[in-house]
Amino acid sequence: MKLQSLMLPALLLLASPLALFAQEDAEGCKDSPLLTRMTGCSIADCSKSEFDSAELQTSLSKDPRKTHVEGKIEKIHYSCTGKSALQVRRNAEQALRAAGFQQDFAGYDVPEHYVTAHKGPQWVAVVASEMTGDSSYVVTTVLTEAMQQEMSSDASVWAAEIGKTGHASVYGIEFDTGKATIRPESEKVLGDVLSLLKAQPDWKMTIEGHTDSTGTKAGNQALSRQRAAAVVAWLVENGIPRAQLTAVGLGDTKPIAENGTEQGRARNRRVELVKQ
Repeated sequence: MKLQSLMLPALLLLASPLALFAQEDAEGCKDSPLLTRMTGCSIADCSKSEFDSAELQTSLSKDPRKTHVEGKIEKIHYSCTGKSALQVRRNAEQALRAAGFQQDFAGYDVPEHYVTAHKGPQWVAVVASEMTGDSSYVVTTVLTEAMQQEMSSDASVWAAEIGKTGHASVYGIEFDTGKATIRPESEKVLGDVLSLLKAQPDWKMTIEGHTDSTGTKAGNQALSRQRAAAVVAWLVENGIPRAQLTAVGLGDTKPIAENGTEQGRARNRRVELVKQ
């Protein structure tokens, strides 16, 4: 799905003509079509990626949480004069709400204010901070989508991803419904994981099991742990030293897509290879 198909009219944070900006924008940077800037603010920096991951704040309670999302990402960093971080946050909340976004989180933790919201696969997060009357804020937009090789088995891709980020998602290891019994059609993918680990005997790896949100959290946690242990057992039986592997079950606590669609649930049902 292309970003253009989800474009909304630019949400207004108090848009102003260029003449009012405190200073010139960084070269090559411009406002997101999803959220325009506050008056008195200029773009200090920006970046884009066709596919990457982001951790978006969704709780600041006794159990702080972030939602892991992957897809097309844009980050824009604004510097402002005469604007408080709270003012930025309240404007962002109102603008996103008016455009039909579902607010996932809004809160404050010294010295930062947070707003996280989504509408379908499109996420918008604003983090604002304040320093002696001036402020800055970062707008992160993520269009969640899958990489082309998502459902394929490619040890070289996993090795490159682990080298870059420390972890890689593996799809194609199938289990009986509601059980930790590995299905025969998983042999090809497991063989590729085996080849990867044999080529990297110094790597100590955590095998993480992940589920979608179907079922209870306790049940998903137990099932994901059992499935991760089954993968570890298969690898050990086929020559990987047991000391090289750790099995962990995370249930539905780290989704990388929405669970409201079958495509999203399929992305969340995965095994992660995590380098220790």
